[in-house]
Amino acid sequence: MSKHFRPWRIDQTQLLPAAVEDYVPQGHVSRFVVALVRESLDLSAITASYTSGLGQPPFDPRMMTALLLNAYANGIYASRRMAKACAERADFMMIVAGDPPDFRTISDFRKRHLDALAGLFVQVLQLCRSAGLVKLGHVALDGTKIRANASKHKAMSYERMKRREAELKAEVDGWLNAAEAADAEEDALYGDKRGDEMPDWVADKQKRLEKIREAKAALEAEARAAAEAERERRAEAEEQRLAARAKKNGKTPKPLSDEPEPKAQRNFTDPDSRILKTKDGYIQGYNAQAAVDAEAQIIVAHTLTPSMSDHGQLEPLLDGIALNLHAQPDEASADAGYLSEANLAAVNKRGIKAYIATGRAKHPGGGERGGPLTQAMRTKLRRAGRRSRYRLRKYVVEPVFGQIKQARGFRQFLLRGVEKVQDEWALICTAHNLTKLARAV
Repeated sequence: MSKHFRPWRIDQTQLLPAAVEDYVPQGHVSRFVVALVRESLDLSAITASYTSGLGQPPFDPRMMTALLLNAYANGIYASRRMAKACAERADFMMIVAGDPPDFRTISDFRKRHLDALAGLFVQVLQLCRSAGLVKLGHVALDGTKIRANASKHKAMSYERMKRREAELKAEVDGWLNAAEAADAEEDALYGDKRGDEMPDWVADKQKRLEKIREAKAALEAEARAAAEAERERRAEAEEQRLAARAKKNGKTPKPLSDEPEPKAQRNFTDPDSRILKTKDGYIQGYNAQAAVDAEAQIIVAHTLTPSMSDHGQLEPLLDGIALNLHAQPDEASADAGYLSEANLAAVNKRGIKAYIATGRAKHPGGGERGGPLTQAMRTKLRRAGRRSRYRLRKYVVEPVFGQIKQARGFRQFLLRGVEKVQDEWALICTAHNLTKLARAV
């Protein structure tokens, strides 16, 4: 007796037409995103920009916003992949109601309203707080290095810029002299043309020379600004203390120069990005920062910097928490990258119980490194031992970066320029909080 199977009727029509949302499960995150955009989010900053009644009616901004948020929550960031999902995935088909926008429309909408989309982070965060997902009992701070939309091989050091500028100038001058000497021959060859047109390969070299000069000038301007700021700082410092320290250490402060360091680099594709060291080697990227609440791993503040160091990000993150939620956390933990006397003083001034790693390094003479606040923090962490609240840090903030980079596959920014990348990071943080909120309600 042969086995019977269920009928497979691909071409059978349905008696009653189905709605687009019938193919999406009830608990799917896309349904939550649509309800959130329709009922809870204030999109007036986006809708107010549509004032003209002329031309073809644009796509509904609410639909476009829901499409972007759902895509980011599902680890889809490129506009072409979003447009493809609108034709292949049931959740995206439901959001666009069977009328998919072109990838250029998606990309243009994101570019046009990037700042307003980044501002949705605060609205979603406040909804998370209303749902009881944010308590501000313990907040952990950390940063992660993310690749920029630029290759590190497109960066050039100031020393190499000067050398390459001289080489290219010599090459271009040689070619121009050769072209000038061959005018008569070129007149006969090109007929009515002037005969002094430069070949494409000469023009390309000139463009390269112009780019190098532009980057070199930018580096020099940054170096001059940094040198001027450092001069002012040194002028305000106590001369006797500096002289005494120099005498004690046998060192004198290095004279300031308006010229950049020979190894200072600038990228031609994304000049704001920097070469950053990671555990997997060097990348061209940005240092993305987040403050995460321990209750449900909700990101309560975020910043972004091209700098390798985390020192300058502690206060901006704490300021961000106060601005977003109008409150300060009871406790804050961070790794040794945030350790400095100034940061410890700032945390103490705010009345926050801090747990910041102090590192293991000691002075060559055997004494422990750091000022009085650092030494007090070291003693505080040692006394607590395994019961130290600092141990919460790795369970709170590090999994968040794992969810963003591994689970949702965000390992490289799509936009260029620090301001646009900051807004893009805000969108990533918003999508992370959305997924947490969708599971909780």
